[in-house]
Amino acid sequence: MRWIYLAIVVLVAAATLIFALQNLQIVSVSFLATSLSAPLALLVFVVYVLGAATGGSLYALLRRSVQGSRRAP
Repeated sequence: MRWIYLAIVVLVAAATLIFALQNLQIVSVSFLATSLSAPLALLVFVVYVLGAATGGSLYALLRRSVQGSRRAP
């Protein structure tokens, strides 16, 4: 089973590398009064990390809230 997990990790890493190499063109993103130009793959990575961080924080906050409400008499 360990080899299957290793194969899946290698396939996902290869797909990520291929995506990054094929999406090197520069794109512009505007938000409010600011504008940013960066490679598409970098922007996708940054958005993914920000989403994971905020999603994980929201999950932890909700879990702590539920646990706190169960302890209260």
